[in-house]
Amino acid sequence: MSPDALPLWLDITVSALVLAGAFIAFMGSFGLLRLKTYFERVHSPSIIATLACWCIMHATLIYFSAIDDLALHSLLIALFVAVTVPVTTIFLMRAALFRARRLGEPVPPSLSRTVRASPLDDAPS
Repeated sequence: MSPDALPLWLDITVSALVLAGAFIAFMGSFGLLRLKTYFERVHSPSIIATLACWCIMHATLIYFSAIDDLALHSLLIALFVAVTVPVTTIFLMRAALFRARRLGEPVPPSLSRTVRASPLDDAPS
């Protein structure tokens, strides 16, 4: 099938997915401007990048599969983004948290219930 002869429903589906991905990416970028601290700002692009990537991936998968055979190259890109974005976000957050603690800056409270005040708290008395 040629790109000129795609059915209308397919054009609408692909266009809707691309627009949804673009809108989601825009909202993630807007979150970078709106949020104040690094610890708040890091969540917006990491979550949004993955979701926007999956919308664009579905659009390209549908479009190129309709033109030619099943096109799985976009699925590999989306899987790579889905794996690497959360991992790099965790590493960046930990590095920023470590740096802020070393500089004595205020940091978000720990969510762990097992945080000790000092290593001496576990020493036998």
